Amino acid sequence: MATERPAKLRVFSLNCWGIRFLSQHCAQRYEMIGELLDKEQHDIALLQEVWSEKDFLFLKGKLSSSHPHTHYFKSGVIGSGLAVFSKHRIQDALLYQYSLNGYPYMLRHGDWFGGKAVGLVIVDVFGLKAHVYVTHLHAEYSRAQDEYLPHRIVQSWELLQFVRHTSCGADLVILGGDLNMHPQDLGNRLLRSHTGLRDCFTETDMFDGCEDGHTLIADNHFTKKQDLIPFEKGIRIDYILIKGSQKVNMKCESLSTTKGSVADKPFPYSDHEALTAELALLRSEDSRQHGWRNTPPVSERIDVTAEARAVVKEGLCQTEALRDKAVRLMCGTLLLLLLVLLPCLCHSSFSTAGFLGAVCMGALLSGALLYLLFTTHIKVLKETEDQMLLTSDELQTKLTGCRVSGSSSSDGSPELQPSRPFKREE
Repeated sequence: MATERPAKLRVFSLNCWGIRFLSQHCAQRYEMIGELLDKEQHDIALLQEVWSEKDFLFLKGKLSSSHPHTHYFKSGVIGSGLAVFSKHRIQDALLYQYSLNGYPYMLRHGDWFGGKAVGLVIVDVFGLKAHVYVTHLHAEYSRAQDEYLPHRIVQSWELLQFVRHTSCGADLVILGGDLNMHPQDLGNRLLRSHTGLRDCFTETDMFDGCEDGHTLIADNHFTKKQDLIPFEKGIRIDYILIKGSQKVNMKCESLSTTKGSVADKPFPYSDHEALTAELALLRSEDSRQHGWRNTPPVSERIDVTAEARAVVKEGLCQTEALRDKAVRLMCGTLLLLLLVLLPCLCHSSFSTAGFLGAVCMGALLSGALLYLLFTTHIKVLKETEDQMLLTSDELQTKLTGCRVSGSSSSDGSPELQPSRPFKREE
């Protein structure tokens, strides 16, 4: 039973699509976003794709009265794009950059150059400690042939581990951002099942926005229709996720999205739709009455972890194959040096030798850099798989009351042994 009238907290999230010189009407849209935030007076605004620090500083100046507390997370070549604006005091901040984030040679996608990460700010909200996370995961460029799925699964795993291990002392947990995943995608299920975070769209009492909560819609002036195939009307990939504690429960009373066009404006705020959640904070003497413990069943977490491990293993095989190609490139280049370059030198054809030597050295250097890149990716994938195995074993122990031994059965799976009480040795 709540001991007092619940306090309200309004949270805003938007992928701003703020790529200077590439995104359409970037400066004008930042002006519109600043006006919106100043007018609506959200408690916390979580922004993604604010790639230029100049744009962040513009918003910071414009919102100095309404949102005096800010933090801009810096990482990668062009930045993380993550920014937080708050009416409440920010006490601390922490950034974790994801270990895998695409490939540097995929220039047309460009995710590698943006330091995709999760940022944490600890905010004092009505005397409560709120851990607020903002993140942006790797994009999905093809639903049918998603070459980045293992990277996004690794990011989802690192995100949930970061949230789990940094939110232990929090009274409130809020995560907002562009996850680039549909609601029932594997990475999304993995995140929610292991953290207990709840989706505001499925939890809200009242919703006002795009059909099915879509945040990338066909009716948006900036949306590329091919990005929605095979979902003609739109997709939901932006989220506000919440979780309470023993001390305070959090309930989403209303959720709204923008709907493409903006009244009296020539174009939308972004190619994504903005989310606004109104949250009620319920202080309780007995939080069990409000069901703050909402972690899914152990069996469900085991299944989703096993599914994620399979994807990571597949990504590991693919990356090992790419590393083998890099090795073959280096070997082929050295062979070319022996078969072509040395005869040229013997016949004193220095101009030809110089050209071939430059080409070979460029190919050799490229092969070496790719080898190092793929070797690093392999180590990350193996580490993620090992962590998932540890978690699966621990969950299996909770489910069966047995511990998993280091040996394997005849079918290659770990053997289960009954747990034994600890006895002091004499």
